[in-house]
Amino acid sequence: MQIRYFKEYSSHLNRDMEFKMYGHAGKLCLCIPCQDGVFYEWEDRGMFKIMENAIEAGKIQFVTINTIDKETWSSTGNTGDRMWKQECWIQYIVQELIPSALEKGNQPQDAKCVVTGFSLGAGHAANLAFRFPDRFDQCLALSGVYDMEGYFFGHHDQHTFENDPCAYLSMIDPNHEYVQKYNQNQYIFVVGQGAWEDVCLADTRKLQGICNSKGINCWFEYWGYDVNHDWVWWYKQFPYYMGIMGY
Repeated sequence: MQIRYFKEYSSHLNRDMEFKMYGHAGKLCLCIPCQDGVFYEWEDRGMFKIMENAIEAGKIQFVTINTIDKETWSSTGNTGDRMWKQECWIQYIVQELIPSALEKGNQPQDAKCVVTGFSLGAGHAANLAFRFPDRFDQCLALSGVYDMEGYFFGHHDQHTFENDPCAYLSMIDPNHEYVQKYNQNQYIFVVGQGAWEDVCLADTRKLQGICNSKGINCWFEYWGYDVNHDWVWWYKQFPYYMGIMGY
């Protein structure tokens, strides 16, 4: 498969940001690593070997990126500063990374994308999908964290609100235009019920309750009590649901 490496300067983050692209054609899929993860995590874990047939067939192109989690969600510093940086990272993705990746992937600038991730990466994916439904029309989130209140240490501002899916979705008017857009898109949330999935399980159930109350149609699936928060299960879940999504 075609694999390409890039390093580009981000004006939003005031630093160089690295990313890789896998594939030569097809819809763009943004892959977000686990907490504190780096852009080569998915490759090192062999995830693209599992999807090699879809990649070689030109159905999909994967884009892997760096987070700045160590400065935001993993940090215990000032919450306002941390969440300002988080918002800078979000704007980097939407305004800089995606346009660049679409150009490199020979896709039109108005093309819609898939976004996906595991663990905190799933939380990032859900946040991007819900905030930017015109850009991301498919989301696959595995073992995710969606209620971010515990990261704020009592501080709240615009940036904490806008990066907490359970917070802003609980406040959305069911008649808001975004609800209509959500229901035209495809969002899949999956979690196990085994070891180390307790927080993710609770967050997934909370998110499902909010979506149900607002008339937001998402697909929620709960795997068995033997299904742990671990790559061995994500290897099984990821290609299965990507197949359902058409890849």
